[in-house]
Amino acid sequence: MNHKAIYNTHPNVIKIGDACFDANGNPVTLDQAVVDAEVARLQAESDAQEYARNRATAYASTGDQLDMQYWDSVNDT
Repeated sequence: MNHKAIYNTHPNVIKIGDACFDANGNPVTLDQAVVDAEVARLQAESDAQEYARNRATAYASTGDQLDMQYWDSVNDT
């Protein structure tokens, strides 16, 4: 998530390793407070979608559910 926060807050960064670099290979100084705020925003966004992610894995896809309904009606089950 830190990489995403860095890319979101510092659009000139194209490579992250031991340091961050721009397109010319020059090191980029990060504003850590801005990166931390973006990490918090991304975490809150992820937390807000947790319920939807859990529901998606708990149930079969819509196509599979419709297929089950069809075969239930065909087989009177």
